[in-house]
Amino acid sequence: MRFDVITLFPELFAPFLSHGINRRAFESRQVDVRLWQLRDFAEGNYRRVDDRPFGGGPGMVMQPDPLYRCWQAIRADRAEAESAPTVLFSPLGQRLAHPVVERFCGEQGAILICGRYEGLDQRFIDACVDVQLSLGDFVLSGGEIPAMALLDSVARLQPGVLNDAGSHQQDSFNPALDGLLDCPHYTRPEVWQGPHGEQPVPPVLLSGHHGQIEAWRRQQSLRQTAQWRPDVLDAARARGALSKGDEQWLRAHPIDRDGR
Repeated sequence: MRFDVITLFPELFAPFLSHGINRRAFESRQVDVRLWQLRDFAEGNYRRVDDRPFGGGPGMVMQPDPLYRCWQAIRADRAEAESAPTVLFSPLGQRLAHPVVERFCGEQGAILICGRYEGLDQRFIDACVDVQLSLGDFVLSGGEIPAMALLDSVARLQPGVLNDAGSHQQDSFNPALDGLLDCPHYTRPEVWQGPHGEQPVPPVLLSGHHGQIEAWRRQQSLRQTAQWRPDVLDAARARGALSKGDEQWLRAHPIDRDGR
């Protein structure tokens, strides 16, 4: 799939695309990322892409003309995939979540716009943007970090990218776990001498009894979700994703305000 990124800082993406396990997806072009420098589509000696807002106020606004010329060039270059959605990262957008990421795992990919300054001229948004996405209720300096977050999330879902093909199936928010948070994980040493003394691995994980281990992991997933994200637990319950056994375990192990 192909993702075209409109940005004023394409150099920010170089280390992201060439390091870490997800680079396999980018180097193999399973996730084909193409960077477009917006200033290449600006006019004048200074290649200006922003101007003062009408009506006054602080900051600058990205002009519609350079954005539109760049967007048109991408559409012409894509040709066979003109229906790929145009995505703007904005506080107005839908929260980026696992189901949203999965929708971008199709063959068409998307055109990603990394805004800067006070934002984009609304006329360009109205004419060309199909989807607005947000990482959360906070403000970033630009859309590059959200774009990388989306690309990273999409890349790790591609076949052959992760060392363990089933690894992402156990991720938090994955429908394979009914959208719950993942359980806690442990590795060697079996007993860790930490700041609170000796801390052993939970015995069930050393038992070799796969049924008991799976039951423990499910229970811990329920516990962590109830403790840290009760909203996610409520959503899973509303979807009918919790079994009678899940509900019985939750009633028997209430989470108090201290998360115990």
